[in-house]
Amino acid sequence: MPRTRRKSDLPTRICAHCGRPFSWRRKWRAHWDEVRYCSERCRRTHRSASRARR
Repeated sequence: MPRTRRKSDLPTRICAHCGRPFSWRRKWRAHWDEVRYCSERCRRTHRSASRARR
């Protein structure tokens, strides 16, 4: 029987754009070390903001 983890036991990070904490998700399992943003919206907004500064 697989052992389940509580959400509080999962690793967390701080979003590089909004500064909010977010937890590990199964879809990020293969590349958790590269994940910087909590959502697609933060990732898109951060990219467009950095392009506007150039």
